[in-house]
This record gives sequence, C-alpha cells and structure tokens, in this order.
Amino acid sequence: MIDFENVSKVYPNGTVALDGLNLHIDDGEFVFIVGASGAGKSTLMKLLLREEKVTSGSLRVDEFELSKLSNYKVPYYRRRLGVVFQDFRLFQNKSVAENVSFAMRAIGEPAKLIRRRVPAILNVVGLQDKAKNFPRELSGGEQQRVAMARALANNPGLIIADEPTGNLDPMLSLEIMNLLIRINKSKNKTVIVITHEKNLVDHFQQRVVTLNDGHIVDDRVGGMFG
Repeated sequence: MIDFENVSKVYPNGTVALDGLNLHIDDGEFVFIVGASGAGKSTLMKLLLREEKVTSGSLRVDEFELSKLSNYKVPYYRRRLGVVFQDFRLFQNKSVAENVSFAMRAIGEPAKLIRRRVPAILNVVGLQDKAKNFPRELSGGEQQRVAMARALANNPGLIIADEPTGNLDPMLSLEIMNLLIRINKSKNKTVIVITHEKNLVDHFQQRVVTLNDGHIVDDRVGGMFG
C-alpha cells in the first residue's frame, strides 16, 4: 500500500516539483505514471526510493512513513523494493547469474538460498539458458530482463520501473512490458512503471496516473490523458 497525502517537494533552488499530491496505490496494482518532461515523474520516483525527502505532507509505503524515516533505516526499507532502470545498470564483469545473486549477497542471504533462488528467477524472465553469459553477449531486451531478474531477487513487494523500455525497439518494449504485467499478475507484486511511451500505455489498458506541473491531472484505467 502506497499513500501520498498532500505531498509537496520543493528543491533548494525553489523549483516546486510536486505540489499537494494525493495518490493511493493498493497492494498488487499495476500503475503507469506518465507526463511530460518536468511534470514530476522523476521526483515521485526519488521520493519512493527515499533518495529525496518530502518537503511537506506524508508518504507511507506499507509500515514505513518515509517523511519521518531515519537515514539508518533507509537500507532496510529499500530491501522491500525492486528497481529497474532504463540503462540496465548491470555489472559488465559479472555473469547473468552473478548479477542476479549480487542483490542477495548484499543483504547477507545464505549461499544455499542463493543457489536455489537464482535459477528460479532466471526461469521467470526466460533467461535460464543464459546464466553463464555476460551482459555484452546479450541483446538489449535480454539485458533488461537480467535487470528485472535482479529486481526480483529479494522478493520485493513493490517494483518500480523507470523508463524500462526507453532504450529498446518497439517489439522488445512490448516483450518487457508483457513480462512486467505477468509478474504483477502471477506474483502479486505492486508494479509502478514511469514512462512517456503512449503507444505502450494505450496497449496495456492499465491504471494511468498523469502528472503535469507537479499535480495529478488524470487518473484512469485505460490510455494516456490527452
């Protein structure tokens, strides 16, 4: 469960990125966040990742009140999240399996669990035969699927995908978005996709929240506003 209650974010230079935003997302929802450049999408994501703090208002994710969360608790909160970026952010000198297991090793999961879980996750994203390959040996779509597998490694309740298809051609974009939809439905994960790709958003007919100048100007199930 995610609740933005009258959330505003003002940067030190005076830029008002979000202005009194109210947004509720239930567990297990799939939500597109859309809007033009400067609408507030990136700030919304940074607040959810607790890379930035709200200036005023309340932001709660499950039992975590992010507006009051102390810095030392931030790493524990982030373990609940899986994050997928446009630029993949893979370790080029590590194999596919090593990239996925890294997130588990980082929080001290036992080796036995890692050995069992990594192949299962790679199977979910259709890369079970690429475990020993390195990122340079994969297509863009395959690299993004590795990034998604890594995001799933610690069984997060919330997956945030920031322009996950921005570097992919239309066919691969459709493939990646279908995979996110499938993960949402079959694994009961809350999925938030930040994107500007109208055709993809229209195709999937999910909930779409449209931002403009730091405000929500539309919230509907279906295509993009306008």
